Amino acid sequence: MIANIVKPGHKTRGVLNYLYGPGRANEHTDPHLVVAFEDFVPDPGRDPDATLAQLTAVLDLRVKQAGHKAPKNHVWHCSIRAAPEDRHLTDDEWATIARRVLDATGIAPVGDPDACRWVAVRHADDHIHIVATKVRGDLRPPRHWNDFLRADKELVAIEKEYGLRQVPRGDRTAAKRPTRAEQEKASRTGNTRTARERLRTIARTAVSAATNTEEFFRILEGAGALVDVQHFPSGDVRGYKVALADDTNAQGEPVWFSGSTLAPDLSYPKIAERLTPTVTSLTVPPEATAWRPLAEAIDALPDRLSSSADEAGQAHITVLAEALDALPMIAPADLRPQLGQAAATFERASRSHIRARHEQAHATRRAVKAILREPTPKDGALLATVLDALLLAVIAAQHWHRARDHHQQDEAARQTAAHLRVAYRAAATEPLAALHHQGRQLAQWQLNRQAAAVRQALPDLAERILAEPGWPALAATLNDATTPGHNPAKILARAARHRELDTATELSEVLTWRLKRLPERAAEKPSRSKAARPDQAVYVPATPRAAQPTSPSRRR
Repeated sequence: MIANIVKPGHKTRGVLNYLYGPGRANEHTDPHLVVAFEDFVPDPGRDPDATLAQLTAVLDLRVKQAGHKAPKNHVWHCSIRAAPEDRHLTDDEWATIARRVLDATGIAPVGDPDACRWVAVRHADDHIHIVATKVRGDLRPPRHWNDFLRADKELVAIEKEYGLRQVPRGDRTAAKRPTRAEQEKASRTGNTRTARERLRTIARTAVSAATNTEEFFRILEGAGALVDVQHFPSGDVRGYKVALADDTNAQGEPVWFSGSTLAPDLSYPKIAERLTPTVTSLTVPPEATAWRPLAEAIDALPDRLSSSADEAGQAHITVLAEALDALPMIAPADLRPQLGQAAATFERASRSHIRARHEQAHATRRAVKAILREPTPKDGALLATVLDALLLAVIAAQHWHRARDHHQQDEAARQTAAHLRVAYRAAATEPLAALHHQGRQLAQWQLNRQAAAVRQALPDLAERILAEPGWPALAATLNDATTPGHNPAKILARAARHRELDTATELSEVLTWRLKRLPERAAEKPSRSKAARPDQAVYVPATPRAAQPTSPSRRR
């Protein structure tokens, strides 16, 4: 169940007109009272002799008695909605729920004869509206501080007692939702997303690409956003706000959003904290690709999440979000829709109440930025390797959040994994087919050697792996990895213990990509060994393609 307590209003009749009316799209059916502060409150929905004017007068009685002492915005309005899959609740059950929420919030404590006057109206199967006037019988205002948190806590208990879906709860770190006015404006202008949501995506992408705050502002402008940078008298940057040229108010002026109103982690101080140390002094050797260090860095995230302090773990999840934000810019066109959805969904999982210690994730952040400064690899296996690593890291992030009761982040990570699986499957089909063909071409003695390595390294799983359709691809990958001086069984054992295999649907496929991410495979030439390690590699990025302005924009 979800409670929504709206901003206090000053017109009781206006709220009642809406609750008993047809709704904005004629969605209201059979509006009626399910319960009220006393039994004899008029119900215009069920009593033909009752009127909205009478109900308004009953609720506003103490407001008029208090006169100028009454609060200007005296209407308290809370809606409570059940989850779509919840069973049908009767009026009596909704009445009990309303009383419990009113008691928890302090609007109408149980047994208090001077409690505020209130009614609970139902005009749909799945929710009710509670309307109260905030003047008690002693003509004082109610004590209802933190009413939303108290109502939400009570609803958690109600869900358990009534056997309803236990809705994932947040920790107040979610980005602000678009208002109804913003949503209606987007619909009128033919946009599927509001200006706030579009700007949030632009800003998050800019953070993933930029190496400093100056470049961050340039990328924002290059993406078509209007940018207004504010400064202290000293000249230091105080903050920024952004707008879209096609999003204007009634006067034709741009509608501006500060970074913090887009999302808590998009305020200027938070962005500066993440970007300050990312400029480095060494270059990637010409024969190396930045995608391999990225794959290795992402591959290490699950282990780091399981072994790091919470502050470091949050930093690793933040940089994982940056990797997801970066990929849609440079991935093949057919993968961009799913990767874009994955990035947008993981946005909610990227923050928690735990403060990130960003210095713990600088090496991975450099690897993310480096891929934006070179072409997408023609080697489809390398892209599939990165996506497989991202999928495992997102699943690890889901477990990390679940262990800390971050319910909304847990759910967001789960949904992100579903989007990534679709993108991974599309990216992996061709390279897996090529590896499968390569494995079919191996001599029998080579296949026997790799099968023996599997039996030695993974005796309990060997027969399952050897029977899978993906075994030839794994055999080819393992054969490539067994250069002189490398024991195939040891390499495979390392790949297997690097992560649990219990949840894998096809072990051979999982192990194929893990083998391709092992640092030893990138170190076949001595000159590559230094650049292949994400904890040692440092990059001097050129201007990313995303930073090149595509249209003139405004900056103050």
